[in-house]
Amino acid sequence: MRTNTVTEQLTAAGRAIEHDSFAIIDAEVGRHAYTAGQWPVVRRMIHANADFEFNGLTEFHPDAVDAGLAAILGGGARIVADVEMICVGLSASRLAHFGMRTHQFISDPDVVEHARAEDSTRAVQAMRKAHRLGLLDGAIVGIGNAPTALIELVRLIRDEGVRPALVVGMPVGFVSAAESKDRMAAVDAVPWIVIRGRKGGSTLVVAAIHALLGLAETRQRQAVRG
Repeated sequence: MRTNTVTEQLTAAGRAIEHDSFAIIDAEVGRHAYTAGQWPVVRRMIHANADFEFNGLTEFHPDAVDAGLAAILGGGARIVADVEMICVGLSASRLAHFGMRTHQFISDPDVVEHARAEDSTRAVQAMRKAHRLGLLDGAIVGIGNAPTALIELVRLIRDEGVRPALVVGMPVGFVSAAESKDRMAAVDAVPWIVIRGRKGGSTLVVAAIHALLGLAETRQRQAVRG
């Protein structure tokens, strides 16, 4: 059985370890209610943190996986992140295969200046800058660090008609983290993947997007075979 070549580990030894890890997760996870499209995303998140609680804490908008795959397979999709860690964590070769680029503005001087002037956070201003630049519509937006970024994104969706292709909303923390994800999960107009509660982080956003890239490559191969 042929496997993916772009979104897999580069060496046979690396692929074997990853596949064995996934097999262990499948054996130990017990029951879950995820679809065949959703489970690879959750499984890779569990793999990233060795935390089985993501089986249950992870929730999907009904259109999330299909929307993410459509954006990836459409070619040239943008990924807008709240922090640089997500951009660094994503595989450059996997993104290049699909013609994708990453964007983040958290440390831009104008973002810092606006945050100080308006007594807000850099994360809020970074989302506003991405909106001003026209980068949010049609993008996969990954938020793993800053709850205020996700809260602002929800506001932009509701009040200003912003329409990302998919929101991977997984900010970690104790102040507004759970609340920000609850707000995102109440949105119907835009597909999302969230982790309920305080858990989250940039590593999990990267894992979720890598899982979607893997699913996209599988779909590409199937299309070629006809």
